[in-house]
Amino acid sequence: MSTEVSPSLDSHRSAQSDLFVISFTILFLELACIRWLAGSVVFLTFFTNIVLIACFLGMCVGLLASSRKQNFVRWVLPLLLVTRALSCLTLWGYNKFSQLTIDVGGQASPQQIYFGTEDRPKDPSRFVIPIEAVAAIFFVLVALIFVGLGQVMGRAFDAIDDRVRAYTTDILGSLAGIASFGALSYLRASPAIWFLIAVLACLYFLRPRRGFIQVGSAVVTLLIVLINAHGLGSGGQERILWSPYYKINYDTKDLIINTNNIAHQQMVRVGLIGLAYRMPHRLNTSAGQPPFENVLIIGAGSGNDTVGALLGQAKHIDAVEIDPLIYKLGKANHPERPYDDPRVTVHLDDGRSFLRKTKTKYDLVVYALVDSLVLHSGYSSLRLESFLFTEEAFRDIKAVLKPDGVFAMYNLYRQGWVVGRLDLMAQNVFGTKPLTITLPHEDRIMPSDSQAGHITFLLVGNTESKTVEKIEAMFAEEARATDPQARPWKERGISPTEVVTTGIDCVPHDDWPFLYLRDRAIPNLNVRGMVIIGVLSLVILAVFAPVRTVKLNWQMFFLGAGFMLLETKGVVHMALLFGSTWVVNSIVFAAILVMILLSNLFVLRVRPKTLWGYYALLGVALLANSLVPMSYFLNLPGIAKIVASCALVFVPIFFAGVIFATAFRDSTNPGVDFGSNVAGIILGGLSEYFSLVLGFNHLLLVAIGFYFLSMILKPRICLPGAPVAPAPA
Repeated sequence: MSTEVSPSLDSHRSAQSDLFVISFTILFLELACIRWLAGSVVFLTFFTNIVLIACFLGMCVGLLASSRKQNFVRWVLPLLLVTRALSCLTLWGYNKFSQLTIDVGGQASPQQIYFGTEDRPKDPSRFVIPIEAVAAIFFVLVALIFVGLGQVMGRAFDAIDDRVRAYTTDILGSLAGIASFGALSYLRASPAIWFLIAVLACLYFLRPRRGFIQVGSAVVTLLIVLINAHGLGSGGQERILWSPYYKINYDTKDLIINTNNIAHQQMVRVGLIGLAYRMPHRLNTSAGQPPFENVLIIGAGSGNDTVGALLGQAKHIDAVEIDPLIYKLGKANHPERPYDDPRVTVHLDDGRSFLRKTKTKYDLVVYALVDSLVLHSGYSSLRLESFLFTEEAFRDIKAVLKPDGVFAMYNLYRQGWVVGRLDLMAQNVFGTKPLTITLPHEDRIMPSDSQAGHITFLLVGNTESKTVEKIEAMFAEEARATDPQARPWKERGISPTEVVTTGIDCVPHDDWPFLYLRDRAIPNLNVRGMVIIGVLSLVILAVFAPVRTVKLNWQMFFLGAGFMLLETKGVVHMALLFGSTWVVNSIVFAAILVMILLSNLFVLRVRPKTLWGYYALLGVALLANSLVPMSYFLNLPGIAKIVASCALVFVPIFFAGVIFATAFRDSTNPGVDFGSNVAGIILGGLSEYFSLVLGFNHLLLVAIGFYFLSMILKPRICLPGAPVAPAPA
């Protein structure tokens, strides 16, 4: 690192404007790094929370190092270049060498399933790299990028006497960052635009000492991003597009859609080769039942299941798809043009959200290969589809089915215990065991069986439905028949499979929506990741932060830890109530920042003298939040649901904001105190993994513990004008 002495903040720029711009830059670049690395480093799409923690670590170290003479911001752009180049090199190497395996928690028998990892099994013939090693490299690089930016922020804070107004400026800059990135996501802007904005902001803080290294790094970074973000030079068959959720690789010849470098779906001529997409409809008519007239498809994607329903003579189809770009690819390119049919109505929405809003009753509801390849946000281990696979979600499906309706779901579920869980949830909700079919056929699915390469169908009827019973009777009749012409399904290798659920006791609920996690436990992969992050964080702190002369403010530290869990619970709670879409995410993050602004204004106006009452109110609000199930709000009418859920989520954020703003108002070393707060956020981010054991509601009990520690570790502060005790003789 350079030893050049950095001058104080340039007198030609105000500290307030610097703070606004650096807050904007940090938030904007944080979101850009999460999106880019999820789409550019294979399998890191499942661990973007590590990227978020790295951003916080770098910012924390930079804040603590704001008094150091070295000017770390000079290395932001070179490090950004190295990170972008290495991410592209990693993906190229994985695609180039088929004998290379990235091991993600043990592909053969995992504690948690990560789609796509089973394509290259871990065996002696392959060169195996643990995902922990890959993630650790990018964790360090991202953290180092944000050290320089955090240092600029710390110096800006130190230059502003009014701490609360400075914090308000910081929040306004962060709000601008969220709004800007949200607008670019809505417009599906290229990553080249993201990084152009970020690079220009970084160059702003380098003037007037921009050197060849900084400018050259900026130019080369943008060239690398431009080339790799759009597949320039890869030939005309593949297009690279960016939706609000994924990097999409679209093969224009074979009509294959890969998302974040993992195979996702392919548009096929369903009438010729797509039996799987027609299976519920064909079984229904083979059993002598009339066609399903009103059909709901959740996860409609590029249109294969919609074609299957149209071929099954459905009269109306509601096709729900969360990703607008995948839908547009299907509308423009599917060979059978399902989305041009007047019988089809498309809804760009989260499936669970649509289930609760629709007033229509359906003959058939289909979960059509519902498997996202991305986390809901960097704040939790939740995936986009997590709230679709809970008992409460199945009850929502039961509520929209006609009395004689049918619910069908199918996918490559990878493990027998996943199929067993789905079987149990269906039994608990519908009161009958579902009909299960697996291709290729297996007589029995045990919890310990691998289901790699198998597609499994589960069909269950509603209260008065006889459809599934008649399909089972049809299979029983075929089993007794000796004439091959009298058993067409059996001749094609299609017949019922027994699902054994013995030993399966963890069934997903809205509070614990982890279908693909085998037990209520933190997997070994996550534990190793927490240890690695902890060790690397200490090393980076020791190298860059003046640990011998700077002491953490423990009150601020635990305020940060608690607040991170508050944010996580708020984001998850709103995702359940209003949908797991990127729009809901953006609104929730913005609302949290607005609530912090309100708490700042309250502190400026009221000027609290003591914090005990606010700690007490915060504790009561958190306790209520942890005791009231999230599913309670689902049954409230529209306005009441919004008001009650917002009160439960945002009231504790307000009290936490008042406590932080008051403590920060009295700070004598704002850079260190804010850095201590950000360091606590890292602890809170790691503590989120306890949701895998406790569920999201009880995660707030951990937050209560953090806030209690912040209360008892509050430092004694002598305010200006206060009497000073005489020194001992």
